[in-house]
Amino acid sequence: MGFSRLLAAGMCLGLGACATVTTPPKVVEAPAPRQQQVAAQEAMSLPPVHQLKRKIAIGRFSNETRYGRTFFTDQNLDPLGKQASDILSSRLVASKRFLVFERPDLGKVQAEQSLTKDSQLVGVDTLIIGSVTEFGRATTGKAGFLSSTKVQTAHAKVEIRLVDVKTGHAFFSASGAGEASTESGEVAGFGSKADYDGTLNDKAIAAAISDVLGRLMSKLEERQWKTDILKAEGRTVYISGGSRQGIRAGDMLYVYAEGEQVKSAQSGFQIALPARPVAKVRVQSSFGDSETNEGSVTELVSGTLPKGTANLFVAQ
Repeated sequence: MGFSRLLAAGMCLGLGACATVTTPPKVVEAPAPRQQQVAAQEAMSLPPVHQLKRKIAIGRFSNETRYGRTFFTDQNLDPLGKQASDILSSRLVASKRFLVFERPDLGKVQAEQSLTKDSQLVGVDTLIIGSVTEFGRATTGKAGFLSSTKVQTAHAKVEIRLVDVKTGHAFFSASGAGEASTESGEVAGFGSKADYDGTLNDKAIAAAISDVLGRLMSKLEERQWKTDILKAEGRTVYISGGSRQGIRAGDMLYVYAEGEQVKSAQSGFQIALPARPVAKVRVQSSFGDSETNEGSVTELVSGTLPKGTANLFVAQ
């Protein structure tokens, strides 16, 4: 028996007509000098630069493809769109640069605009809306004398938009694409036999999200972080947001008076004139036990606050 197997394998190799699994690539040293590589690794291990976290929400992530869809499929229960939403949310949370809230039942920007303090939902600065616009799977292979290979490939493309919750204006859009594959093969009846690999769906969508994630986070961080004043008592000023947003004791923040709102005849939008700084405050401490009720106590360092604080906001 052992001799016959060896003979079959030898015939396959000798004829040169066998389909074999691709040889994994060898690990090679990066072209950068060793010292430069070490310096880059040390930089990655350094603690992140202190920054205040923006509040964002994922409103809707739909499946606009025909994959996995039937006439009886509920859009809200679509697994492909849910996968994309979960992966994006996990990546944003893992970055530790944002406070991420989910709005699976708030499909429209108007719902975010109507949030009040009594709703027990935290109003956010930016709403993320996205969709899976392309998704497909393919199985290819080749057969030779006494051998065969099988390659399963999944491809995905996502589109993401960032929406200003105050105006409903989509100020940024980007797309990402990715694919994942697995390969199996056998020779003379021996080797691996791969059934349908369902994990390729997740891997392809994750690759598409990764393709667009860097641009998405950079755009989110371009927008100014700001919060509101809860109450002012003498030189003590209470503001929204605490340690979960990255606010720390000793931080210096500025109080601004909002500029006048003027409607543009060109665009039809209300445009705020530049805000005017009126005071500086220093953070003393934070309070609250969750994102919904946290705040900070600050002390007025310079400047003065007007009697009414309705048109004031706090920023870096």
